[in-house]
Amino acid sequence: MPVKNRFAELHGDITAWRHDFHAHPELDYDTHRTAARIAELLRGFGCDQVVEGIGRTGVVGVIRGRADTTGRVVGLRADMDALPIHEQTGVAYASKTPGRMHACGHDGHSAMLLGAASYLAETRNFDGTAVVIFQPAEEGGGGGRAMVKDGLMERFGIQEVYGMHNLPGFPTGQFAIRPGPMMAAADEFEITVTGKGGHAARPHDCIDTALVASHIVIALQSIVSRNVDPLQQAVVSVCTIRTDSTAHNVIPQVVNLCGTVRTLDPKVQDFVEERLKQVATGTAATFGATAEVAFSRGYPVTVNARDQTAFAAEAARKVAGLVEDDIAPVMGAEDFSFMLNERPGAYIFMGIGDGPAWHTPDYNFNDDAIPAGCSWWAEIVESRMPAA
Repeated sequence: MPVKNRFAELHGDITAWRHDFHAHPELDYDTHRTAARIAELLRGFGCDQVVEGIGRTGVVGVIRGRADTTGRVVGLRADMDALPIHEQTGVAYASKTPGRMHACGHDGHSAMLLGAASYLAETRNFDGTAVVIFQPAEEGGGGGRAMVKDGLMERFGIQEVYGMHNLPGFPTGQFAIRPGPMMAAADEFEITVTGKGGHAARPHDCIDTALVASHIVIALQSIVSRNVDPLQQAVVSVCTIRTDSTAHNVIPQVVNLCGTVRTLDPKVQDFVEERLKQVATGTAATFGATAEVAFSRGYPVTVNARDQTAFAAEAARKVAGLVEDDIAPVMGAEDFSFMLNERPGAYIFMGIGDGPAWHTPDYNFNDDAIPAGCSWWAEIVESRMPAA
């Protein structure tokens, strides 16, 4: 694999940083230890500027090239936060905090971007400015949105921005990308079904909310199968069902249904929201019950700009040779989308080989992929802003 030789030399250090982050996972915006360590390392590398507290606990490092005749500024983003999962990997550097672990590889993302920052600050073989971005709260907290609202793009003059995520089940150190929608929008809904509770032996005296809720769950599946164009992607999943009773012989008065909607097109997103409300309220009314629907928009669609995607793919080819440049969209969501809504850029997947999937207790980032990931970050900067 034609990775940059310097990263083979730095591999041990970068792996050590990754293992340290893995052993000390932090959730959401509570990434104080991780952020402090990252800021310390960036200063040690000789970054021209290191700023903490962007988006609450985000860290930004600025590295200026040997010249700045182009005025170009490129942002590179990695996420820092972990997940509330109890680790079962059995590795020596496993989480020291029960109930928390790096089950999505953000420890690897941060370590690889640190490796790239070390190399870029050392070599400065580019004409422009590289801005390395370490973001908290990707796992549902909207840290990307928080950093954008804190003036990330304007304060550092970022003109385009690039992100990367590991991909289990894809060859180690190989890359995959696509122009346009790359990952889905993630919205949430809660449906409150209200009827008339009572004794389970006298259902005729009740309006059975358990029955009504069950029909709503089934009916919601018709939105994707019968209302959305088969050539468009959408997912509607009911994930929790709660009642106001725990007794085996009581028909509940209230049932709550919670779930998620995933879409890749804003028009489909709008349609599914409206149709979900119609199906829930109409089905409840059929049985004499009521349904109140609360729908909240979450992360928007992650959309890769065409020109930046082509460039990111070419940078990946220089590192890994063949690149899958038309991978199918992923219905998971990513809050890098907030940054891509502000500036053109691209998001790429990097394979980490066979192994457990994201968000599972036995997942672990593959350290063998580190040189390729670091090389891609560095190649983005050196190719997008070639030295004068």
